[in-house]
Amino acid sequence: MDFLPFTRPDIDEATIAAVGEVLRSGWITTGPKSRQLEAELSAHVGGRPVRVVASATAALEMALQVAGVGPGDEVITCPLSWVATANVILKVGAKPVFVDADRASRNIDLNLVEAAITPRTRAIIPVDLAGLPVDRDRLYDIAKRHRLRVIEDAAQSMGANWRGRRIGSDGDLVSFSFHANKNMTSGEGGCLVLNDEDEARLFEKLRLQGVTRHADGGMDVDVLGGKSNMTDIAAAIGLGQLPRLEGFNARRRALAARYFRHFDRALGCELPLEDMSQSNWHMFQPLLPLDRMSIDRGEFIARMKDLGIGVGVHYPAMHLFTLFREMGFQPGDFPVAEDIGRRTVTLPLFPAMADEDVERVCAAVSGVLKPVLSV
Repeated sequence: MDFLPFTRPDIDEATIAAVGEVLRSGWITTGPKSRQLEAELSAHVGGRPVRVVASATAALEMALQVAGVGPGDEVITCPLSWVATANVILKVGAKPVFVDADRASRNIDLNLVEAAITPRTRAIIPVDLAGLPVDRDRLYDIAKRHRLRVIEDAAQSMGANWRGRRIGSDGDLVSFSFHANKNMTSGEGGCLVLNDEDEARLFEKLRLQGVTRHADGGMDVDVLGGKSNMTDIAAAIGLGQLPRLEGFNARRRALAARYFRHFDRALGCELPLEDMSQSNWHMFQPLLPLDRMSIDRGEFIARMKDLGIGVGVHYPAMHLFTLFREMGFQPGDFPVAEDIGRRTVTLPLFPAMADEDVERVCAAVSGVLKPVLSV
């Protein structure tokens, strides 16, 4: 039986042909395809300005710069995320202030945010873990009352919605990822949704060395920029993916619903929140009952691999990494995030999966866990 990875991109022949056309055109770096992708992404989020970049990490870092966050400032986020979420805060010279996760949603616990706000707090970076949106109403109520910027780490929630409002169609600064494992991909890449053209122009300068070009061929540099522009090769992939996003997400929701129907609840795993209306189901992540198992997570992953099924881990609680331990964070600081990060596994979920693949995964999980569970 073929190996079933935990994710796999779906690139059609038309997109492959479009990449070939870009390669033959002689214009392979940022150009017409990148501008077209920006226009189509803008239409996707209701006409707001959108600029594409080489990664969502770059989008987050430059969003902090657009928001005026820098040395001496504090930014609130959750430790249950890919480490890039906090790395970008450090990159601009600010301090990450972690708030524990909510056990049900596994997103930042909004009940704890206000206690973490200090006179140095300038922004909040919420993360839509596995594509499940953070409560935008409560989030922006907190931000408005405390005059904070919000930089949404929506890397995993492309095409998701909050109470019928598509993520990115409102709010403050919103970053999406088009990494190979995301719901739509450009190979590598991302974008930032901005509030107005002034912010968009600043972002354009930040992504390409701070340069402003003039009609007479001259140029100027008035801000310190970097090199984060998207290539037209990547943009061509994104243009092929965006029209398919709604179908991709519908298929993911159907597969997630099938997981809920077929997963053996007697195993004692904690399943994610069963949201079939707002989440885009970027990942399906049960929490293993490690306290009842005679094997650890690594052995579970290895035994699943032996059965031909790939399993990922997204994510360990980042404050336990050496970088953040050296900043003073300790085990026990954020117990919910630590518990979820210790027990989480990511099971296969991608649009090209067959219905039968879900049953195969569920049967394999039961086959591995039942012999090693204590009664």
